[in-house]
Amino acid sequence: MDKINEKIDLLKDDMVSSIQEILRIKSISGEAEGNAPFGKDTAKALDYALKLAERLGFKTVNLDNYVGYAEYGEGEDYVAVLGHLDVVPEGDGWNYPPYAAEIHDGKLYARGSMDDKGPTVACLYSLKAIVDAGLTMSKKVRIIFGLDEETGSGKDTEHYLKNEKPPVLGFTPDAEYPIINGEKGITIFNLVKDFKNDYEGDTKIIYVKGGERSNVVPPYAEAGIRADLKGEIIDKCESFAERTGYDIKAEEKDDMVIVKSKGIAAHGSMPELGKNAIMQLLAFLEELNLGKSDFNDYIAFLNRYVGMETNGESFGIGMEDKVSGKLSFNLGIIDFNKDQGKVVLNVRYPVTCKYEDMMDGINARIADTGIRVENMTHQKSLYFPEDHELVKLLQKVYKEQTSEEPKLLSIGGGTYAKEMPNIVAFGPIFPGEPDVDHQANEFIKIEHLILNAKIYAHAIYELAR
Repeated sequence: MDKINEKIDLLKDDMVSSIQEILRIKSISGEAEGNAPFGKDTAKALDYALKLAERLGFKTVNLDNYVGYAEYGEGEDYVAVLGHLDVVPEGDGWNYPPYAAEIHDGKLYARGSMDDKGPTVACLYSLKAIVDAGLTMSKKVRIIFGLDEETGSGKDTEHYLKNEKPPVLGFTPDAEYPIINGEKGITIFNLVKDFKNDYEGDTKIIYVKGGERSNVVPPYAEAGIRADLKGEIIDKCESFAERTGYDIKAEEKDDMVIVKSKGIAAHGSMPELGKNAIMQLLAFLEELNLGKSDFNDYIAFLNRYVGMETNGESFGIGMEDKVSGKLSFNLGIIDFNKDQGKVVLNVRYPVTCKYEDMMDGINARIADTGIRVENMTHQKSLYFPEDHELVKLLQKVYKEQTSEEPKLLSIGGGTYAKEMPNIVAFGPIFPGEPDVDHQANEFIKIEHLILNAKIYAHAIYELAR
C-alpha cells in the first residue's frame, strides 16, 4: 500500500501544476449561455478537467455541460468521488490575485484552491496513483465534476441522476476531516402577515428592513419612525443601548427618526456565533409602546417567540439530539412596510429528528395569528450510523494515513452528500486548520494538498477493491 503514496510523490509536481491551471479559470456559476447551462466559464473548467483526465488515461463523459466525469475500471457498480469546479465570487481584500494561483510560503492562493477545485483535481491524481501502482479493484471508479454546487440549486446532480445510476459508495472532498456522517436538515421559509388594522398615533413605525441572506446572521437593520417628539425617541434609544450593550443608535433624518442596529455576522448554520441586528432592533421598537396594530403585534410576536435565541426553543421547535446537537434558528431578513410584514427564517434541524415534527411546531406557533408560511424550501437531513460500511472504511483510512483518531462529525451546512445517494463528506480541511472557504485569501497548503491526495487514493482503493 506504500506504493500508492510513492506514486503520489512522483505525480505531485504535475498535480500542483494542473491545479494551478484550472484555478486560473474564473468558473463562477451563472446564467445559461448557449450550450452551457451554468455559463461558459464553468463549461471551460469542465472541459479542462475532462481533457486532463484523458491525458491521465481515463475515459470521460460530459453530460451536456451540467456535470461530467472521469472513469476507470469495469463492472456495473462504481465508487464515486463527487467534487465541484464552480466557485463563489472572489470579493475584495485579497493580498494576491484570486485567479493567478500563486504559491507563497508553501500555500497555493486562489479562489477554489480549497473549495473545491484543488481537492477535486487531487482526486484525479489519487486514482492515477492507484493505476500506476498496479493495484486492481472490483468496482469502477468515477471522479464526478459538478458545476453548480455553490448556488445550492442541485441542477447538476439532478441531471446526473437522470442519466446515470447512483454510486454504491463514495465521498465528497468538500468539508472537513475526519468524517462528516451527519448533516442537519435545512428549511428556509418566509413568515408573512398582512397589515389590516393600522395604528394612527403621534409616533408610528413606517418601515423595518435588514439582512440580505437567510443563511447569514444579519449584521445590520434599520427602522424609520415618524414622530412629533423625535428627541424623545433618540433619548430612549441611547438609554436602551446603554442598558443592553447593543450597538443601536437613532438619528433625525428629514421628517423621521432612523434607528440603526449593528450586529455581528455569522453563518446561519452557527447563529450562536453572531449577534442578530434585526432582533436587537425589534427589542427596542417594542419598548416604545406604540399601541395595538397588526404591525406592532407582529413585532411583539417576534420578540416573544424569537428574541435573541438561536435554537428555536421559544418558537416551539427546540429540538436536540446526541449526534448533531441543538436545532439552529436564524432570522436572516426582515421587510416591514405599511401593508405587510415579512421575515425569512433559516432553520436547521438535528439529523435524527423529523421535518414533520418541526413543521407541526411552527404551524402550532403561528396558528390564529394571521401569520402564514410562504416560499418553503426543504433539504432533508443526512445521517450515516457509525457502524455503516462507508463510515468504518473511511475511519480506517484516515487513522492509517494520519495516526489521528477518526472522530465522526455532524455539521449544520449542506454538501453534495445530501444530493447523491451513498456519499459522505470527507476532508479536505484538517482538524485545527482555518476554514478559508469563501474568504479573501483562500488557500491550501501544498503539503496538505499532497496528504489529501494520499488519503483520497487509499480511500478510493478501500471502497473499490
